[in-house]
Amino acid sequence: MKGFAFILVLLCAGEAFAQATPNAPRGPAPADSPLITDLSSHLIAITSSFTGTDLLLFGAIDEPGEVVVVVRGPTATSVVRRKRPTLGFWLTRRSESYDNVPSYYAVASSKPLQDIAPVNLLQRLQIGTENLRFRYLGARRPEDVAHYHQAVIRLKTRDGLYRENIGAIDFLGPKLFRTAISFPSTVPVGTYQTEVYLIRDNRIIAAQSTPLFIDKQGIEQEVYDFSRQEPAVYGLVAVLLAVFAGWLAAVVFRRG
Repeated sequence: MKGFAFILVLLCAGEAFAQATPNAPRGPAPADSPLITDLSSHLIAITSSFTGTDLLLFGAIDEPGEVVVVVRGPTATSVVRRKRPTLGFWLTRRSESYDNVPSYYAVASSKPLQDIAPVNLLQRLQIGTENLRFRYLGARRPEDVAHYHQAVIRLKTRDGLYRENIGAIDFLGPKLFRTAISFPSTVPVGTYQTEVYLIRDNRIIAAQSTPLFIDKQGIEQEVYDFSRQEPAVYGLVAVLLAVFAGWLAAVVFRRG
């Protein structure tokens, strides 16, 4: 029964991602596919001691071609704020919001992307950070939209949530390949999708999509669930704990 439930979760996750990204590959590759891939683990457990981790993606190809790997996290709304000096202080003067922003995005390839596929194919599949499409929630000038769009990518890259590892796919002979996928300690929870493409002569020969689950466990999971289910109580408890910590520190330093 548990096995059936797990398979059902995989199918639902894959279908939900396919609807959100129409051009993405759907599900595992068929048995006769020239591309077969898998992950070293399909679950990343976030505990109180989690400091980030690496997963190994490995696979085999049965036809010549170049390999591209894309990992996408769940999408969310992202707000970018621009601060300017005002009367000696740095104050937020403008902010812009974008929807459909991947919370995590990583791409790895066996060669530079421009040497693997034409620009229109990379744009259609949103391969490469420069080809990501966000939904702008505003009515600014086109140049402002582009500026803040780049700011989203720049900030995500700075935080280790957007990664481009061009040429980072290692071939172990003519058929076997592998690459490492890094996740920082701040990686968001949710259902991720790993896409692998085999490309030759500017067209996709084969593709495979595999879900990856990142979830909190232990006390981290309990605190996270409590904050989502009872946000007001959680906020009050956090304030009380902060006040208590400040009072305790004052007492300790006073005695010292």
